[in-house]
Amino acid sequence: MSQYISRLGRRSPTAPPRLRLPHRRPRRVAMLSVHTSPLHQPGTGDAGGMNVYIVELAQRLAEINIEVEVFTRATTAALPPVVELAPGVLVRHIDAGPYEGLAKEELPAQLCAFTHGVMQAWAGHRPGYYDLVHSHYWLSGHVGWLAAQRWGAPLVHAMHTMAKVKNASLAEGDTPEPAARVIGETQIVSAADRLIANTAEEAAELVRHYAADAGKVAVVHPGVNLERFCPADGRAAARARLGLPQDALIPLFAGRIQPLKAPDVLLRAVALLLDECPELRSRIVVPVVGGPSGSGLAKPEGLQKLAARLGIADVVHFRPPVDQARLADWFRAASVLVMPSYSESFGLVAIEAQAAGTPVIAASVGGLPVAVQDGRTGFLVPGHDPAAYARVLREFAANPHLCAGMGEAAARHAKSFGWDTAASTTAGVYAEAMQAHRRRA
Repeated sequence: MSQYISRLGRRSPTAPPRLRLPHRRPRRVAMLSVHTSPLHQPGTGDAGGMNVYIVELAQRLAEINIEVEVFTRATTAALPPVVELAPGVLVRHIDAGPYEGLAKEELPAQLCAFTHGVMQAWAGHRPGYYDLVHSHYWLSGHVGWLAAQRWGAPLVHAMHTMAKVKNASLAEGDTPEPAARVIGETQIVSAADRLIANTAEEAAELVRHYAADAGKVAVVHPGVNLERFCPADGRAAARARLGLPQDALIPLFAGRIQPLKAPDVLLRAVALLLDECPELRSRIVVPVVGGPSGSGLAKPEGLQKLAARLGIADVVHFRPPVDQARLADWFRAASVLVMPSYSESFGLVAIEAQAAGTPVIAASVGGLPVAVQDGRTGFLVPGHDPAAYARVLREFAANPHLCAGMGEAAARHAKSFGWDTAASTTAGVYAEAMQAHRRRA
């Protein structure tokens, strides 16, 4: 009998080759973002690059016929249960805990309520309604893990940041990530069908710190909205719109104000620069665009007080978070963007600034060496010594043509980071995850 079955399974040498069908893409994806909504203003609270990532990726996926429903926690009673973000993209607000006053660190206690809300939304649909779950950040990963198992769907997870990586390079006075997060991330890495990393370095960190299966990790560079972030009508016009002096040296910080992002390093560097070159004081403007976030909320006025102690309050201008169109103008107006972060999974802001034609001074950490081409589109600085950043700022002050030359190279470099490419690559990861899930099932 075994020989008979074996013969039935053999292919005739004259038989036509079997068709190899392409991996099927999902029709509809449940995207999870527990702690921050894609509708929130980046630069406020816990909203930042991940919000931009989810919005842009979801819209581009919808354009290639993959519908996306984003589940996020409701933060006010006034929010409608469902909002259409774009054709093919819905945002579903889930009631989980009090609307306001919850810190991100308190959200693990609300995951059961959030999961219940996700399951309620799913219960109104036919089986198989969601082909795949894509979770962002570890809190969402735990909800995604359960949802994917319940729905019989594959799970794709993006870490965005990792506790072990952050704890290895904490800023002075910053709070370490708790052990519960480390355990949670380890469980998600094991459970996911595919893991998306922003860079090859992040992929290596997943393997090194969390024993991830290297075969399950895919590298997908985030993109940039090249229509919004572009040189447009140039630096002079942007400065005129923002009321900034045309001949000023303008080192810009844009992002959430917290120890992790290290805006204090920029302020200390500017103070050193002015000590060495006091003649610059009349032509330097240092905008800080963003709001307190995370551990920075403990001392929301800390950066202003630091500027006063350093004697540079007259040149530092604090501005609230702005929408993407206004942010693009700040990038165009700046001489250079400064990112002295202690940890960045990618550094989306660096690509956005370069797309607008502005070079970047960045810490040589995480994904920033991918985002910034050292010596060509900006400068990478090892460590966080303010004196090192002051030396680079002095280069820009002494050589006015450096900003324009590097800015042109930066705009060309950023063009390789379009969201269409990121969405297409992500869709390929989805197809692989679905195939792997079917094989395992």
